Amino acid sequence: MISFEEAYKIVLNQSRDYGSESVPLINAMGRVLAEDIYADRDFPPFNRATKNGIAINFDAIEHGRRSFEIKGILAAGKPTVPFLESEECIEIMSGAVVPFEADTVVMYEDLSIEKDIVTVNSLPVRGQNICLRGSNQLKGAGLLKKNTILTASEMGILASVGKKNVWLKKTPRVAVIATGNELVKVDEQPLQHQIRRSNNYSLFGALEVLGIKPMLLHLEDDKDLIRQKLAYAIEAMDVVLISGGISMGKFDFIPKVLEELGVVKLFDRVNQYPAKTFWFGTHNNADTIVFSFPGNPVSIFLNFHIYFRDWLYKSIELPLNEISVLLEDSMVVAGEFTQFVGVQIKWENGCVLAKTVATTGLGDLISLSKIHGFVRLSSDKKLFQKGEAVPFIPTKNIY
Repeated sequence: MISFEEAYKIVLNQSRDYGSESVPLINAMGRVLAEDIYADRDFPPFNRATKNGIAINFDAIEHGRRSFEIKGILAAGKPTVPFLESEECIEIMSGAVVPFEADTVVMYEDLSIEKDIVTVNSLPVRGQNICLRGSNQLKGAGLLKKNTILTASEMGILASVGKKNVWLKKTPRVAVIATGNELVKVDEQPLQHQIRRSNNYSLFGALEVLGIKPMLLHLEDDKDLIRQKLAYAIEAMDVVLISGGISMGKFDFIPKVLEELGVVKLFDRVNQYPAKTFWFGTHNNADTIVFSFPGNPVSIFLNFHIYFRDWLYKSIELPLNEISVLLEDSMVVAGEFTQFVGVQIKWENGCVLAKTVATTGLGDLISLSKIHGFVRLSSDKKLFQKGEAVPFIPTKNIY
């Protein structure tokens, strides 16, 4: 059995570079940029009105003029007027190109309009209500850096520079495999001795958050069938995530079959709770990574977010930032192992506090829906005091 720290290091040392691919912008949300993005023009590309009103030259105001003849109306998306005299104005809509001779926009709320004459009722300031060309960014300026996760705001930037297709980090091809004769399909009515396949869908959801759509498989407790399907998954996929079948039971065939298929075991037990039994290895010829987790929901959920997620982040060059939280109550570590405890997070007086969530055990799916993540309690001490800072592994968006 190896320590948590050793296991974590071994997993991260097996990170892979899967390259990059050109993806339609509409499918890029949540993915990671594989290129730097630059402005293809000034932003904004012209002097842009930010209010609905009239555009004037402020020199006329300084010379005492308060009334202007309306020369026309300028909407957003239309070419600007060719020339504007000092005694003239043009009605202008928000987003429209400000005429070259104009330098100030006065909004309708500060005007009186009678027929084709506008009177300015509130003295304006030169340059007001105009966003100048290039004031946000100049052409050629860097807008987004490689290795940025694309959220809604980045999507808008990519569209604004014409990136119909964008180069993104490739994510690995992942197979999620549930094992056991007791498992039936979600739409089946289980018998007294059966349960539905929930682990597959927990992992499917967790992977989809990371931009991966996995292949789902189920293996019954038949060694020959397990060998056949695992051989296919190892050959076709970059990563295989297995739940169940790795303990000491007479029908736990997974470790032996993996060995027969040429997967090299790097470790199979970790000094942690939960999920002490955790088989991890690689197939050197196929270059496939195998994460084989215990069958209980809590262990799978925990190991996925500790090991697989960080392995993926390192593979696609995302930072591994450790988050710390303060314990709302004291916690005791029982045994000589690293312990992970499900918690809820709250903000209080500028601090992030973690409170333990009650659970009935490792099969308690309901408790997983209530937690925001796990705190990590190291094995080198027995008592963690209230208010003490400890590492936190989020499993939900805590904001």
